[in-house]
Amino acid sequence: MIYDARKLADLFKVLSSPSRVKMLELIKNRSLCVSILAKELHMSPAAVSQHLRILRSADLVRGEKRGNYVHYIADNEKLKKWQKKIHLFLEPPLS
Repeated sequence: MIYDARKLADLFKVLSSPSRVKMLELIKNRSLCVSILAKELHMSPAAVSQHLRILRSADLVRGEKRGNYVHYIADNEKLKKWQKKIHLFLEPPLS
């Protein structure tokens, strides 16, 4: 097995929230602060922060302090690694 089943299951749990998936989509190509994410997602800043905490703990997102704000961006290198592992997991067996 090329992937760790427990880690893969944990990743799927993190991505089981549509809000977190939308959040990752928004920050894949640009960094955004909590207030902008909250506005884009029609959520409270507290809810966004809670989702970001989960995404950070899964190492899918990283924050960069800019003045008084923290801007969040997806860790695209980690996403690429997970993409390969998920592809292997979902690949049908050879006949």
